[in-house]
Amino acid sequence: MSTVIEPPAAMPAPAGGRGPGGLLRRWHAWWLARLAPTDTLTLTQRNVYILPTAPGLLFGLTLAVLLVASINYQLSLGYLLTFLLAGCAVAGMHLTHATLRGLTLHLKAPAAVFAGEAAVLEVTLTSTARRTRHGIGLRVQGRPGAPAAWTWTDVPAQARASAHVSVQAPRRGWMRLPPLNAETRFPLGIFRVWCVWQPAARVLVYPRPEPGAPPLPADGVLPGGAAARRGDAGDTEGVRAYRRGDPLRHVVWKKAAKTGELVSRDTAPAGRQQLWLDWQATVGLAAEARLERLAAWVLAAEAAGLRYGLRLPGLELPPGHGEAQLRECLQALALWGNAA
Repeated sequence: MSTVIEPPAAMPAPAGGRGPGGLLRRWHAWWLARLAPTDTLTLTQRNVYILPTAPGLLFGLTLAVLLVASINYQLSLGYLLTFLLAGCAVAGMHLTHATLRGLTLHLKAPAAVFAGEAAVLEVTLTSTARRTRHGIGLRVQGRPGAPAAWTWTDVPAQARASAHVSVQAPRRGWMRLPPLNAETRFPLGIFRVWCVWQPAARVLVYPRPEPGAPPLPADGVLPGGAAARRGDAGDTEGVRAYRRGDPLRHVVWKKAAKTGELVSRDTAPAGRQQLWLDWQATVGLAAEARLERLAAWVLAAEAAGLRYGLRLPGLELPPGHGEAQLRECLQALALWGNAA
């Protein structure tokens, strides 16, 4: 049974959901419910929004004062200045909106992380316009009082650019990504254009390895098994790039003659040990603490070059070694949900 982690609510409400905070939280939930989760989003007039910024409101107030003064004192140059600035504001509004409109945002599949770390999300921004789009910011939608940091980028004409944002992964399991914001205020800063994007992707969060975990359990070490019984020379597992010091008899000369590349036979040492990482070896700890210790042992066994297997209640992974074995064991720990 997998665990799905919901991202923190972007608009926390007071107890009982009453007051302005509760109304904002309900409105925010209703708004997010309208967004269809997708990993590729094209920005159009239907999902891009625009409002004046605080400097923009002050700019509008200044224009109103200039207009009233020009009317009262019949200032021709005052009219000229007022309507010139107003025309610049209108042109800037269209330029700001066009900076986001037409962009395509694509989220690459995020890599798995350990609990407590930040998951890095890579977003590709693609533009088909014949002009460079400046000052585009991306961030994870934060909570009031703790806004997330912006990542700013420019998108060249008819090209693409990448931006990276991060989100904290508090607990193990599958974590749904929170909404992302894309925003720009280019060129004048008096209008804010933004969109809200709900990605469909999820991040797999491994258990946090226990800091200062004890050494690997000695009672879980078994002889090399089949590898030890088949002879001292070891069994050929495959080929790998030639390393300085490899015996010449291990070099695959036929492949070297055809490709010009030196490769060696990868042999399993005859006495290689197998290690079982067993749930029962962590008796006395809480369920999450047991998973954290097993995660630390998995990393230690992989670093030591051992063949290791994993035993959990209702699940057993046979011994192995390498990146695939490491991922499979950590994923089993991340998604294990029948904790005693």
